Amino acid sequence: MSFAVFADGTANLPGSLLDGITVLPCEYTIDGKPDTYLGDLDHFNARDYYDKLRSGHIVKTSLLNTDLFLTQFTPLLKQGLDIIYVSMSSGISGTYNAAVAAAHELMETFSSRFIHIVDSLGCGFGSGMLAIRASELNRKGTEAREAAALLDAEVPHTCQYFTVDDLNFLKRTGRVSGITAKIATVLNIKPILYGNSTGHIVSCGKTRGRRRAIEALVEKYKEKRLDDPNPTVYISHGDCLEDAETLSDLIKTVTPDASVNIYQHEPFSGAHVGPGMLGLFFRGRER
Repeated sequence: MSFAVFADGTANLPGSLLDGITVLPCEYTIDGKPDTYLGDLDHFNARDYYDKLRSGHIVKTSLLNTDLFLTQFTPLLKQGLDIIYVSMSSGISGTYNAAVAAAHELMETFSSRFIHIVDSLGCGFGSGMLAIRASELNRKGTEAREAAALLDAEVPHTCQYFTVDDLNFLKRTGRVSGITAKIATVLNIKPILYGNSTGHIVSCGKTRGRRRAIEALVEKYKEKRLDDPNPTVYISHGDCLEDAETLSDLIKTVTPDASVNIYQHEPFSGAHVGPGMLGLFFRGRER
């Protein structure tokens, strides 16, 4: 092992995919009461969490601060390890900038060490897929600087498209206006969203009805996917397993030999997209 790999709780990784990855905790509050997501999806009670959101409980999230990175990175630097941290998008959180600030401070003390912060320009498996890749490169013995360059080159090919069932959750965090959310609810409009080249969540389409939204995600997969007969695809959902399975079945009609992995969507960014969020993540030609 030539370097340590870090991700954070938004990477949406279950325990089976955490080999070689240290996950940083994400802090949030539910109705003002503090809670912590430690980053192992296997220990997340998604049904209870999303039921709380459905019932009107208010979840507020906060960025990972510089002190957390200093605390987590320093012991490993002292051991002589380099560090790669795959961050959630700089376009949706100040976490990336906090990590960069910590890295600059630490490299003044550990001048012989290498610290790289990968801006995933995504969230959920949009960063999780890159963290998995970082761990694979580490196990192969790839030197940290080479691994960092390879990961940065992968970012534009990490595709992430999703739809939400209720725009009011995005309204609460300022992602859409109240008028837009109200009109969409009345007309049963479902947006198709994605993480763009600057890491911001933007719309790339809209449909009427849930089924058409799911089919629109499949169309994005057809359009953007690489010519790979055995792709690995990830689906995350905000407690809507039946819809996730429908999406999986449709993906299989496009690439029958795809490895499609379905997981609940983690709570940190889940607070912003709400119950009914359905996301599709895969390697593609471009975003």
